Amino acid sequence: MMGAASIERFQKRWQQSKYMEALLYAIGFGGFVYLLTHNLFYGIIGFMVSAGIALFVLKPWSISSKNAVDYIDAHLPQAGFSSGLLLSPSNELSDLSKLQQFRVASQLEPVLSRLKPPHNIFKATLVMFGLILLGLAGGFILTRYGGSPGGNSSTKKQITFAPKDSLSSATKIPELIKTTITVQYPNYTRKSILNTTDPNIKAVQGSNLIWNLEFDGNVQAVRMDLMGERIDFTKRDASYQLTKNLEASGFYSFTFKDANGNDYVSDLYSLEMVKDEPPLVQIEGLDSYSYFEFDDDERLMLNANISDDFGIDDAYIIATVSKGSGESVKFREETIRFTKTIPKGNKQMELQQPLDLDALKMDPGDELYFYVEALDQKTPSPNVARSETYFAVIRDTVTDMFAVEGNLGVDLMPDYFRSQRQLIIDTEKLIAEKPNISEKDFKFRSNELGFDQKQLRLKYGQFMGDETEMQAAAGAVSHEQGEADHGSEEGEADLLDEYSHKHDSDNEHNLVEEHGHENEETEEEEDPLHDYLHNHSDPEESTLFEKSLKAKLRDALNIMWDAELHLRLYEPEKSLPFQYDALAIIQEIKNSARIYVHRIGFDPPPIKEENRLSGDVENITNYDKRQEFEYQKSFASTRQAISRLETLSQGKKTFDANDSALFVDAGNELAQKAISQPLKYIKVLQGLRDLEKAANRSKENYMEVQKGLLSVLPPMEDIPMKKTRYDSEINLLYLKELGVYE
Repeated sequence: MMGAASIERFQKRWQQSKYMEALLYAIGFGGFVYLLTHNLFYGIIGFMVSAGIALFVLKPWSISSKNAVDYIDAHLPQAGFSSGLLLSPSNELSDLSKLQQFRVASQLEPVLSRLKPPHNIFKATLVMFGLILLGLAGGFILTRYGGSPGGNSSTKKQITFAPKDSLSSATKIPELIKTTITVQYPNYTRKSILNTTDPNIKAVQGSNLIWNLEFDGNVQAVRMDLMGERIDFTKRDASYQLTKNLEASGFYSFTFKDANGNDYVSDLYSLEMVKDEPPLVQIEGLDSYSYFEFDDDERLMLNANISDDFGIDDAYIIATVSKGSGESVKFREETIRFTKTIPKGNKQMELQQPLDLDALKMDPGDELYFYVEALDQKTPSPNVARSETYFAVIRDTVTDMFAVEGNLGVDLMPDYFRSQRQLIIDTEKLIAEKPNISEKDFKFRSNELGFDQKQLRLKYGQFMGDETEMQAAAGAVSHEQGEADHGSEEGEADLLDEYSHKHDSDNEHNLVEEHGHENEETEEEEDPLHDYLHNHSDPEESTLFEKSLKAKLRDALNIMWDAELHLRLYEPEKSLPFQYDALAIIQEIKNSARIYVHRIGFDPPPIKEENRLSGDVENITNYDKRQEFEYQKSFASTRQAISRLETLSQGKKTFDANDSALFVDAGNELAQKAISQPLKYIKVLQGLRDLEKAANRSKENYMEVQKGLLSVLPPMEDIPMKKTRYDSEINLLYLKELGVYE
């Protein structure tokens, strides 16, 4: 029944609201855990656990149809405490009950859809946002005061050392007992000092990094190996300290020597530099080109939004006024300050500044180019960013008429070469407004666009030479002559001959050469030079384009036919692709057919008349240049390391100091690539670094590292070399005979 379906829908809405409450609680708690730990896995676990608890407490599935009926009876007087009858089959009810069932169903139908089931979605939303804000605050506090959002410092990666060579059992290995890495951010970033034990460092460019290492045992020297650069630590009291300014990303490791001269090496760690991004400058609510008439209010309102990651230092407007044209053009550049004081250090600013063209002393015909430039607080040299350039033009009140003289070029393209774009804009607007306008208005506008497309096509056709009344080409019989002959045979004159074109004849386009009557003595002889002359009287030849451009324009006309067809059929969506194709061809023609006024070519030096045609080439010498290049093979150390690993894996030689130096050089070559592609190279670099430790020098490790090097090594480029000549005895005799007869 209709009433039973309404109660069932109400029951489903009630259950859905309970599911939504559980989801909001789960999102809030999961977001709280993620923001507090910065660990996505923990966040997902928190979401799933909280979702299970919320569903167990709310129990949306326990809402039955009886609960829905009780709620409806308690909140809708129209139900008359009889809504339960809607769930009972009609054949089980008495006549009086059926009458009550029908009455309740008719009264509940319009009001039951507006009854809201009981829920606490608003409360759940507040709890969700509260937990997320609490997580943000907790994560910020842990980060600011040296804590770890992902856990305590003991869970972070620590610096570990391993001996390079095998040691005797009596040798006591010095142990690293304390590691402190201090990151001092630049002052302009306003970030507090960060203390950590994680050797994988990520910091802003220009930060000072301080490593403090304390050992339990006698240590002679500690050194850092940074991309081939070896930097010694300074001993201060019981610790070793190194300070370095972060200027580039890379990979580094540590080495130290004990009292017996044994070397120890650490794993490979990353050093990531975060660049200070330049400010972002955007101008809103202003057209790229603004035009003013002489009597207009020549003012512009500039609205600029500027943002930076660490703070803005200054912002201003650079305006350039151009006066005159051609060789007499003059430029004047001015710096315009914003009237609003710019507070230093703000990360986001909205600035407004009116630009008065009269105050800039602009006259009709002058142009203004302006943009906003912003600087951040980076030291020692700030980042500079600028917005896009905007233009403002005061139209000139005088129109110049140009004449063409001599061999000066002229722009041959007419103004209507730009109208196809407007047709596309109007078509897209019609498609967008189709749901909101009547069918009659839609068809009317589509037909009007088809008419405009036709007019554009006819203009292009006229520019090609079509539909023009010109004299027929030489060697061909004109239409008038053919029509006169036809009229004389019939004995009747065509009354519309003077007012119409003859397009319905069998030989409409002169595709077949027409011959006169055999007895006609006035037939002209065929011009023998007709095939060798460029006859400008032929409409197909008297165009302003070369043949290739004419073919392109013919393609555009054919495409315009299809565009017009779909517009006439009220299908602008199908017409739009053809219009875009026509626009692309027209733009290509426009660019290729552009002719510039002043053509500058090669101006050869004057030739002395007394030496002209004399054949004297005594003082003429040919230019001959030879230069030798030393070819340098890319990744030379890496390729050599692959060969050396093959020897070591076969057990033919043992690992020595030269191998250590070779693998270090190979790692430095690959480290340059690993900065941009760490996922591809970091495992290979770590494998090379592990070979420095005696415990890792096994056949399996050698083969694994060799396989990794082969996977990341780029292919060998072609080496330039001299081609081998194959000289036979016959060729040598032939060359000898040529030399004799020279």
